[in-house]
Amino acid sequence: MAEKPQPVRVLYCPVCSLPAEYCEFGPDFEKCKPWLIQNAPDLYPDLIKEANDREAAKAAEQLQSVGISGSGDGAAAATSGGTSTIKQEEVKRLPGGKIKKKEKQEVVIEKVVRNKRKCVTIVKGLELFGVKLSEASKKLGKKFATGASVVKGPTEKEQIDVQGDIFYDIVEFITETWPDVPESAIYFIEDGRKVAAA
Repeated sequence: MAEKPQPVRVLYCPVCSLPAEYCEFGPDFEKCKPWLIQNAPDLYPDLIKEANDREAAKAAEQLQSVGISGSGDGAAAATSGGTSTIKQEEVKRLPGGKIKKKEKQEVVIEKVVRNKRKCVTIVKGLELFGVKLSEASKKLGKKFATGASVVKGPTEKEQIDVQGDIFYDIVEFITETWPDVPESAIYFIEDGRKVAAA
């Protein structure tokens, strides 16, 4: 007599509600990582290695701040490829092993002309200064009496699209409304070139 098949037990992530083996394809893989390391270490062995590397880099950084140099085999071996701990923090690993460098804090303003007469001003990078994009779009729409919305750009990052040509008026408004955004960090894209606003 054949054995009765047992039901398959699926481990679901409480963070993204996907099966654990699909978390890396979910919306918040970074938030899932601590839970995965604790509950499904066999599915993502790279996460455990990454967590250990991060702890080693943090320990090396603490030693350096106290004044103990880790020039021996300890701190240098802990970082991948023998790079310094500062380099280690600037590099972020994406799913698939691709490396993403830390973003520079800058606001980029671009004017796009559609249908040869309609103009849209695009604002990117405000979120890097701790500005909530939904609130920023409301304030921009109210100030310039136009439509403004938060949309996903071509690189899957959120940006604010403001209807109309407010290309040069927007810099003063941004620096007055959000003092954390310095004028030196605001850039225009004109004719495909990045030009400083200040």
